[in-house]
Amino acid sequence: MIGSPGAGKSTLASSLAKRLSLPLIHLDREYFGPGWTTPTKPEWREHVKALAARPAWVMEGNYASTFDIRVPRATAIVWLDLPRWQCLASALWRVARNYGRTRPDLGPGCIERFDLSFLRWIWSYPDKMRPKTARMLERLRPDQRVYILRSRSDIPALEAELATFREAA
Repeated sequence: MIGSPGAGKSTLASSLAKRLSLPLIHLDREYFGPGWTTPTKPEWREHVKALAARPAWVMEGNYASTFDIRVPRATAIVWLDLPRWQCLASALWRVARNYGRTRPDLGPGCIERFDLSFLRWIWSYPDKMRPKTARMLERLRPDQRVYILRSRSDIPALEAELATFREAA
């Protein structure tokens, strides 16, 4: 599951993992260590290789630098391509709700904070990441399914279809 910060990836991935009885992998939780420490690029790529090698999962997070590792292993890609204003509003609400605490989708000791550069990243996300994501999706194999959600109202239909897809697998 990919998309802008604030699009609802963590929430939807949690719901789908539970519904499909699959392990859930929050990439932010895997990437950020205590106090927002980060691995080196080689360490991160090796870690993602190990995560993607698991037999089945619901994985959420962007990290486009690891698309080449994760995407070939995915049977379905969900892209939450929501309007930037909606993502920004959701991220601000999330900060207000969790300020000073660690969210369950983040690493231990990663305290929620207000970060202006992160909000700028959300605003610029469609311009910077949409073309890269679209190119990645064009290269998928015929057996890989793609779901592009442009509204949260698309979620119930996606959940129903993926549950059917899982039963058939």
